[in-house]
Amino acid sequence: MYGGLDVAGGEIIPLVAAIIGLGVGAQLLAARFQVPSIIFLISAGLLLGPFSGLIFGTRLLSGATFGGALPAIVGLSVAIIVFEGAFHLRIDRIKEAPSATLRLVTIGAAIALLGTAATIKFALAQPWDLSLLIGALLVATGPTVVTPILQVVPVRDRVAAALETEGIINDVSAAIIAVVIFEVVILQDQAGVAFLREFASRLGIGLLVGLVVAVIVYYLLRYVDLSPGNAPRNARLLAFAGALVAFAAADTIASEAGVAAVATAGLVLGNLDVPYEEEIEAFKGDVTLIVLSFVFIALAALLQIEDLIKLGLAGLVVVAAVIFVIRPLLVFISARGDRFTRSEKLFISFVGPRGIIPASVATLFAVELQGHASELRAEAAELVGGGATAGTVCGPGLTGEAAQLCAEAATFGSQAQILVGTVFLVIFVTVALEGGFARYIAEYLDVIPMRVIIVGGGQVGRALAERLEDRGENVVIVEEEEQAVERNRNEGYSVTWGDGTDTDVLREAGAANAKTVVAATGDDDANLLIAQLSSSKFDTNRVIARANNPDNVEAFEDLGVRTISSAMATAWAMDNQIERPALAHWMTDVGRKGDVQEVEVSPDGEFVGQTIEEIGPKLPDTCLIALVDRDGEVEVPGPDFRIEAGDRVTLLGKREAVREAMQMCNYE
Repeated sequence: MYGGLDVAGGEIIPLVAAIIGLGVGAQLLAARFQVPSIIFLISAGLLLGPFSGLIFGTRLLSGATFGGALPAIVGLSVAIIVFEGAFHLRIDRIKEAPSATLRLVTIGAAIALLGTAATIKFALAQPWDLSLLIGALLVATGPTVVTPILQVVPVRDRVAAALETEGIINDVSAAIIAVVIFEVVILQDQAGVAFLREFASRLGIGLLVGLVVAVIVYYLLRYVDLSPGNAPRNARLLAFAGALVAFAAADTIASEAGVAAVATAGLVLGNLDVPYEEEIEAFKGDVTLIVLSFVFIALAALLQIEDLIKLGLAGLVVVAAVIFVIRPLLVFISARGDRFTRSEKLFISFVGPRGIIPASVATLFAVELQGHASELRAEAAELVGGGATAGTVCGPGLTGEAAQLCAEAATFGSQAQILVGTVFLVIFVTVALEGGFARYIAEYLDVIPMRVIIVGGGQVGRALAERLEDRGENVVIVEEEEQAVERNRNEGYSVTWGDGTDTDVLREAGAANAKTVVAATGDDDANLLIAQLSSSKFDTNRVIARANNPDNVEAFEDLGVRTISSAMATAWAMDNQIERPALAHWMTDVGRKGDVQEVEVSPDGEFVGQTIEEIGPKLPDTCLIALVDRDGEVEVPGPDFRIEAGDRVTLLGKREAVREAMQMCNYE
């Protein structure tokens, strides 16, 4: 099944170098074309494996290339990948979608497992044991395939948190469940309640080992002098070694417990205040990219195209059920309620690609099944005698126990082909379809929010954030002072910790996808620099700066920066209270009783081409169009004024009525 060119020691070096080179090239292409790198990685693997076999008659890369070391290489690679994903998972991000995430990894995972297993059982006519094994593997969406999609499609934090958390947790649980099914059902080592015992023991061992390793690494990083000159480098190496040690220790105690161990270690360390955290993250990210590239290319190269072809139309039925039936069903059940919009639920339903865990574990299982089949054929050869070998004994006319052994061997061989073929077919289609079209689907569903970034989390910034979030804006606060960061996060705001005058910090906050950046610090020099960086580096649509000193307003505006003077803003507010108290009260009470919103009318908005007189009866009773801004000209519209696409209309009325009118303008 995994035969091919047996590469000698001198020949494997250029081959490994070629794999790494192709992996780096795949990352560059992904960045250039804004699609997940896994599409190019799989293509490279097919080129080195099946396609090279068709062209040259023998594969450039095969199972024989690495000999018996392949399982160890894949295992350690998975450890690094899972650790890196868990290290980036922050508890405060999980809080963005707590109930939905819990249901996704419990109820949703159960629906995925049983639904996929039932589809395979009836579509491919396979026994329940193999169907459940494949179903367990295909539960795992995985951070290695989800994260690249989210880098291209910057959805709201609550959506990203749900998808990332689901991927990391399901990677662990799917691997453990699959191993237990493989040992208990396929190999019939144990049965009945032993399933739950095996699952609990592996998970428990993984959690314990991961926690112990995390505590040791944290203690060494925090309280041991790692050499002042080389402390950042030593911290990176220590975290890297900790991931490998956690995996190896747990896996030695109980097979596949290593995945749970590295996930636990990464999650615990990622949420502790460890020194040199940024250096560790950068180092782990670079290593993971190389490892991910290597493993994906290697595993794709091992695939036999015949395994996919044999699945035929039934295989496509399985893929279609997984993508268009099972995934949407589990998402809409798990994400019920109003935490997510309908468009966000549809997007989460679409983003469920399978990746490295199903591919690697399925490959290892297939190798083990083929090995078990070889052992059975060898036993049959011993029974027959007369010079019969494992490769020739199973043929026509064989009877008795030897024939039974050959039949069992054939069953294991067939199961290996079905296992690998089904898993890789689902991986190929989900990665290509969902990875390649995720951004287009997100744009169609309008789930990519344009962020409003407020630099400065003091009283002004926090008050502005409250008003903007109340009307549905995706607000991120950038704050440098630790206590202010903690206070704002406790109040539920999304906060990026760092200096807002640093380009990297602004980029981390999402300035590249921001429609508005507000420089609201108490330092005018900082506000001016923030405004200039936002305009020059990120081409932000609208940049507003706070001028604490009124004397600086003219200088700010001479540089093209929209400026709000703190002194003048206070004077305007007081003047409104004196001369326009009713309007001032209305504006101050925005988000509680009344609301005033300015929105752009989209081409497919309900009001396009209609006059104010025609629109009036369609508006909610307690809402009206007060102003219309067309190409910078603002006027109070009369009854004959006709609304056009691109007009910015100011809606005034009760909160619920204004929100309804915003939807009629096709604003989300």
